[in-house]
Amino acid sequence: MTLDPRELGQSNSDLAAILQELRRRAGLSGVQLARRVNMSQSKISKIETGRVTPSLVDVELILRALDAPPDLIAHVTALARIANTEWQDARALRRKGLEKKQVELAALERTTSEFRFFLPTMITALLATPEYIRASLAPFPGDHSKAIAKKLERQAVLYEPGKRFNFILTEQACRWPLVPAQAMAMQIDRLASVSRLPNVRLGIIPLAGHKPWAPLNVFTVYDEALATVEVSTGALVFRDLRDIREYLDEFRTCEGYSLWGEDARVKLAEWADHYRGTPQDL
Repeated sequence: MTLDPRELGQSNSDLAAILQELRRRAGLSGVQLARRVNMSQSKISKIETGRVTPSLVDVELILRALDAPPDLIAHVTALARIANTEWQDARALRRKGLEKKQVELAALERTTSEFRFFLPTMITALLATPEYIRASLAPFPGDHSKAIAKKLERQAVLYEPGKRFNFILTEQACRWPLVPAQAMAMQIDRLASVSRLPNVRLGIIPLAGHKPWAPLNVFTVYDEALATVEVSTGALVFRDLRDIREYLDEFRTCEGYSLWGEDARVKLAEWADHYRGTPQDL
């Protein structure tokens, strides 16, 4: 199914209205439908008024209980898929202020126990040095001092008890020379240092070797409740369990290509030494 970003945000109200109308046409009360699908009447009411976004499984249960025709099932399921997907426009985020996005991420991180980051292009702020963060924001106009400070503040979450972090970075992400050579050496040293934290697993995927699969996007999975996928113009947020499971499967594939623990640190040390031996202006 093609997701049109213009439809995101409209679909939840459309979905709610269609489900309510289908129930009425079937001659069922909210209580009767709730019994048929083993949900509370309160949840049915919240779904039909748009206060709760139903999962695809919820929608399928309701449609089955209402004996909806196949063509209508396809249409309503498509709406449910879009309703469980959010588009975050990068230009709009920059207009609001990049520091506000950092506040949102910090709130999400506070409520998450296990994180899975797949980083094929560059290093995430949680693992970045101040110089690397500054360089990552340099292409965008404006004063980024608040955003940089918020990104650095977020790194404290790495040391919180009860949280587990899984990072996979490709060799390109680790070695892309976003900052001068000596700063790159320091950045790679930080990756090795963070990898020694007891609640952090940090894997790297070297370019060498045969890998009969190719990653497409940066993505993060928060517990098994939400997945974000980043592209140049923004980010997609998936809340449907089926989408999230696809990214969990992709992450497991990446794990199989990765070096971990001391093997990863040996490779990181090799890359850091390369930059330490590189003239400063390169």
